[in-house]
Amino acid sequence: MDGNDQRPTVGVAHVVLKTDRMEASAQFMQTIGMRPIFDGPKVSIYEMRGGTHLILIQTDSITPGDAPFDLMVDDLHATHQRCVSLGLDPSPIEPRPEIDHETFTLREPAGHVITFFSSHASGKPV
Repeated sequence: MDGNDQRPTVGVAHVVLKTDRMEASAQFMQTIGMRPIFDGPKVSIYEMRGGTHLILIQTDSITPGDAPFDLMVDDLHATHQRCVSLGLDPSPIEPRPEIDHETFTLREPAGHVITFFSSHASGKPV
């Protein structure tokens, strides 16, 4: 690491989401803004800001529920409007005054609910 690099020295490398609908879940991740790295029938990998990779794993059945991760975007209202315009049916934006943020949720094709947060990055290099 460069001595002038002010970023934290660690980051989240991978998050995993199981799906019983690989093609639909993979297309959804691209639609919401993830970059495809590898698309396969049993494993697909999508890159997010900061270099974190979402690994989609095909499985025969899942129990839908809250995704084991959440997402953060710079402009929550613009992201919400984009999701509406794409017909993705996001929940209404809700304030979270206890943490000074806003959120909405979106259900991906396999049934997992992903929460989107307004940005809470420190403003320092990340």
